[in-house]
Amino acid sequence: MTEPQEHTTRRALFTAGAAAALTLTSVSFARAADSEDKGPLTRTVRGTLPPGAPDFVHLPFEVPRGIRQLHVSYSYERPPTPPGTLGNALDIGVFDERGTALGGRGFRGWSGGARSEFFLRGDDATPGYLPGPVRPGTWHVALAPYTVAPEGLPYEVTITLTPGPAEPTPRPVYPPTRAAGRGRAWYRGDCHLHSVHSDGRRTPAEIAALARAAGLDFLTTTEHNTPSSHARWEGLWGDDLLILTGEEITTRNGHVLAVGTDPGTHTDWRYRARDNRFGRFAREIRRAGGLVVPAHPHANCLGCGWQFGFAEADAVEVWNGPYTPDDEVSLQAWDKSLVRQTGWTPAMGNSDAHRDPDRIGHPQTVVLADALSRDAILAGIRAGRSYVAESAALSLTLTAAGSRGRTATLGGRLTAPPGSPVTVRLTVTGAAADCTTHLVTDQGTVRSGPATGVEWSTTPSYAAYVRAEVRRPPTVPGLPGPLAAFSNPVFLRTALP
Repeated sequence: MTEPQEHTTRRALFTAGAAAALTLTSVSFARAADSEDKGPLTRTVRGTLPPGAPDFVHLPFEVPRGIRQLHVSYSYERPPTPPGTLGNALDIGVFDERGTALGGRGFRGWSGGARSEFFLRGDDATPGYLPGPVRPGTWHVALAPYTVAPEGLPYEVTITLTPGPAEPTPRPVYPPTRAAGRGRAWYRGDCHLHSVHSDGRRTPAEIAALARAAGLDFLTTTEHNTPSSHARWEGLWGDDLLILTGEEITTRNGHVLAVGTDPGTHTDWRYRARDNRFGRFAREIRRAGGLVVPAHPHANCLGCGWQFGFAEADAVEVWNGPYTPDDEVSLQAWDKSLVRQTGWTPAMGNSDAHRDPDRIGHPQTVVLADALSRDAILAGIRAGRSYVAESAALSLTLTAAGSRGRTATLGGRLTAPPGSPVTVRLTVTGAAADCTTHLVTDQGTVRSGPATGVEWSTTPSYAAYVRAEVRRPPTVPGLPGPLAAFSNPVFLRTALP
């Protein structure tokens, strides 16, 4: 059964004001539900979103009692646009009868633009969506016009409700928070990964196998705006692989990783920097035991560049996937923040792998942790006891030693008299022979050497910090070569007389 076409006009949109979301006219299934026909109940809504539409358009629909399954499909027109003009892109998700309030409990799933349809019922759901009963009340399809062509975005949404008894919802089985590990050791991990539960193409089983093949000890599942993958790793963890749960929160003003949050945690993404809401959700991530990590902060895709500042960040993803110029910009911007020493933000690197040929573990964050456990790994990342490498084949050590036998390594501080000598040693194994090693301070690169490492003598009054880089040969004249590895800093502090 199809409803008459409903046009969402520019006047209707902006009568609601400049809010970030608009609610359309509700769709009712009550009449059909009271009829003798107990087959599927279907309604179709059509409309057009104009340029400048709100970030989210909510389509409410009334769910009667006795519904077993919800199915939603949608489509929209993609007319060609001139070069330099944005075309149409429309994302989709759903909220249940508990409502659409920011940070509320009504979230039931999100697929962005990765799927044209989804279902959910008590015992199962499309990846990206949460299984559970289809309870009576007002539900909402959430439409997110990511970009709108100059002539508008015509769309069609079809909602189908299937009557019948609800199946019981299985109790979720989540990954354990500890693996056997090797005690206090350096552990390798990738904390930015996508599966079929968002816009990836790999299953959790495929990701786990590739993580093991890449020599990883831990990984974090970080789907876009949904925790639906958290309960889909049963049987895939083991003594050799710790699986952490998390999410990539993809706002219109940048993406942020929630790394290692409690399983089942969902963090809202429906706000911009101008709304002053990010601090609230950053605190929610930390209350759920996770780290707040801005992702690819200088990426040049629409909506990807980080606009919220770094005051709430526990770490920052400086290197994302194959090394590109925006990673170099992120590295240099991060380096300039280190001179503060107090309140500094550690760096990490992740693959952001979605599908073949994306390489899981390229790059990977190597963390010194007391155990292969969620708490120990997150503590190591938060403290900056880590470096980033292009693969498990490459390892590095960076130490600073003073004249009185004191030493410090990544994330640590060495305190010594202002003019006393400090010896900095960088040792690298597994780097390609044509790589070069570099020691970088608050003044820039102070020493370069071969792929195996370099040594340098300095004083705390000369260098505020020292960090390491391993680089491949330059590919663009005048620019540094791509990273093969880099480290968090060792800070040098002058002792009071």
